[in-house]
Amino acid sequence: MTVTTPPPALEVQGLRKTYRRAFGRGGHEALRGMDLHVPAGSAFGLIGPNGAGKTTFIKSVLGIVRPSAGTVRVLGGSPEDPAIRARIGYLPERLHLPGTWKSPAFLATVARLKGLKADAGAHLKLLERVGLSDAVDRRIGGYSKGMRQRLGLAAALIGDPALLVLDEPTDGIDPMGRLEVRRILQEEVKKGVTLFLNSHLLAETERVCDRVAILADGRVLREGRLDELAKAGARWRVRFAPGADAAALASEGFVPAGSAREEGVYTVDAADVAVLNAALDKARSRGALLTELKREGADLEAVLVGAVGGPGVAA
Repeated sequence: MTVTTPPPALEVQGLRKTYRRAFGRGGHEALRGMDLHVPAGSAFGLIGPNGAGKTTFIKSVLGIVRPSAGTVRVLGGSPEDPAIRARIGYLPERLHLPGTWKSPAFLATVARLKGLKADAGAHLKLLERVGLSDAVDRRIGGYSKGMRQRLGLAAALIGDPALLVLDEPTDGIDPMGRLEVRRILQEEVKKGVTLFLNSHLLAETERVCDRVAILADGRVLREGRLDELAKAGARWRVRFAPGADAAALASEGFVPAGSAREEGVYTVDAADVAVLNAALDKARSRGALLTELKREGADLEAVLVGAVGGPGVAA
């Protein structure tokens, strides 16, 4: 039995883009030999400082910008192929909507632009899914920024795309709304849709994505699974109930780590879970009661700063 492996959702090799100045005098090189591989069905996040080239990359993927050099393959084909474009759902960072229209009419137009028949029933279900069912009779010009983002997400979902490219999808959405958007995106990934997310909200990227790439100065500095990039090694943070024998724990390799207000907090180094459990068994044999256990690791912000170099990096 032959198993067919789907092509990568995105495959970029040696991608370069130079924006020429007037009369061809020099220019700005936004992408400098960028390589990237996004597996089909993954939830992939692109992060990096302002001016890193993220927007140019997304426009290259969508066929809006033509690269100066290199290759871009999207869903196994060319981003300029209308059939490929029809399988992509896109939410731009700067979403321009017709203020005098109502949301069902806008979704119907998006469907026709993608070569699909306008399905009023399906569009109403999409609006309900993104939390806009109570606003279908209102003109878009009266929508808040968060409501506009929700409408943009509904438009991106038209036609059940195989690839979702979302640029700052939760910008302007309140915390509860972000939970709803996150749930929708997770549902799409479970269905096998590939999610490509560009967001300066690193905490949102951590919650949604399983793989990330760090882009800076037009090049990919680091790429891989989020848990591997953020892994700090084999150190664990543990908390024992008050009354644990500190000297006995120290003899078993537990090092006090908490502040004066955090009684019973220690770290312990363990190469694997078997070694960790052996250390915890010894602590319990000394009368210590475990109340909390967490692997220490860097968050995405720390990973970004470590890769790019220097504090205060703006994503």
